Amino acid sequence: MKKLLRFVKNLLVKLVELKSTKSGTYNLDRKINLLLIRDTFTEESIIGRLFINGELFCDTLENPWKNNQRNISCIPDGEYDVRLRLPRESASRDYIHLLVKEVPNRDWILFHRGNTAKDTSGCILVGQGSKHNAVQNSRLAMDLLIKEILNLGGEDIKLIIKNK
Repeated sequence: MKKLLRFVKNLLVKLVELKSTKSGTYNLDRKINLLLIRDTFTEESIIGRLFINGELFCDTLENPWKNNQRNISCIPDGEYDVRLRLPRESASRDYIHLLVKEVPNRDWILFHRGNTAKDTSGCILVGQGSKHNAVQNSRLAMDLLIKEILNLGGEDIKLIIKNK
């Protein structure tokens, strides 16, 4: 994992040095701050907004709060460390995704693809757009999220979850 991140960082540094890319500023040294604001609560799901370093990035979908029960509840609001998780570390995800670390009484809380609360299993889904109990374009949102996190260095990722 560290070799991959080092490789990506070196590649980004070279791209910046060569000025081969005209868009985007790469943040190779700063922390990556994710802020999830939960703002729409129903019996079936919670819709939220994910911000990266203060900028609105995408929509989120989680299970409703059910006392932090595994697979059926969202995780408690609070602060968490997050890391990239490679496909080879997962039996069910064939793409890079995010692992939320040290969630009280829970394991394997991920940011991953999916569209409805049935897809979450207690995890956090991302999407480009939302509607009642669903997010849209989840594959695109996940790909863009990982690309942005890699562009920002891919390490030292902090997540804050707040209920509106």
